[in-house]
Amino acid sequence: MIYRENGQFKTSYRSDQQIFPIRQDRIAIGLLLLVAFVGVPLFADAYLLRAILIPFLILSLAAIGLNILTGYCGQISLGTGAFMAVGAYAAYNLMVRIDGMPLVLAILAGGLFATVAGVLFGIPSLRIKGLYLAVATLAAQFFFDWLFLRVKWFTNYSPSGSVSAGALQAFGWQIDSDAERYLFCLTFVTVFALAAKNLVRGRIGREWMAIRDMDVAAAVIGIRPLTAKLSAFAVSSFYVGVAGALWGFVHLGSWEPAAFSIDRSFQLLFMVIIGGLGSIMGSFFGAAFIVVLPIFLNQFLPVLGALFGFAVDTALVSHVEFMIFGALIVFFLIVEPHGLARLWSIGKEKLRLWPFPH
Repeated sequence: MIYRENGQFKTSYRSDQQIFPIRQDRIAIGLLLLVAFVGVPLFADAYLLRAILIPFLILSLAAIGLNILTGYCGQISLGTGAFMAVGAYAAYNLMVRIDGMPLVLAILAGGLFATVAGVLFGIPSLRIKGLYLAVATLAAQFFFDWLFLRVKWFTNYSPSGSVSAGALQAFGWQIDSDAERYLFCLTFVTVFALAAKNLVRGRIGREWMAIRDMDVAAAVIGIRPLTAKLSAFAVSSFYVGVAGALWGFVHLGSWEPAAFSIDRSFQLLFMVIIGGLGSIMGSFFGAAFIVVLPIFLNQFLPVLGALFGFAVDTALVSHVEFMIFGALIVFFLIVEPHGLARLWSIGKEKLRLWPFPH
């Protein structure tokens, strides 16, 4: 088998602590990025880019943000959609009200505004946890839904309540085609995923995981719960806010507050649970599953219905989708709480030891 690390010796702490210590993993990731940056824009059609890849990338970024908070720090949040909305509307208002505002800077600033909102609604985590914290973050969802719907200033007094991003331009590059939009999102996701991977492997990430595992013991050994929890809310909200700005500007183009409703928060939570709590790779797995499954069901169920002689309408497809999501969440919570990422890790371990038993 080619997936072996025999003869790969580490001669320094730096080489031993790198993100991908196995050479085959580094080669695989390099090839994957090469295909993503070069192959996909050349050969993918407009439907694949617009309906699958761009939503997958943006939702992966949002899932990474939620995974930092819930998977690594153990703080449950049901207000992820609200923080996406903060990032989107903040970036929109910056673009509208400041002449010559660069798009990239507006998106990052949207993430900063979402950081402030996340820290404010994360303050209750210092005293409460579990279900009570979920309710506190759910309050953020309802508050920002009301705010962006009722306060017309945020929508620039639009009569319909919807806003439009307009033409996109970054560093003198006019982002018109679907391939250019895809590359724009891919660049963001690659940089932010690499930063998140390094962050959770460092001191801050270890503090988050200590708080997640046992906050009392973490406080005893010198970790400040205030710093750890609020930093997790801050970093998570920043990622989610940037994802919200990308969702509004790149994917939707024009949107209204319903685009970031509580359904979006639950969708992101499903991604993290199915993909794997406490795993950056699991965020990508969960986003891929959530994005691809509805498309697969829309194509497969009508064919299945035609074979067995019954009609399949859109409502039935939607109901089956919710049933499958619910069944999978129960399955992963009972059988494999670490989700698809854990199954991937088990498969890699068996591949490394094959044909010997494990």
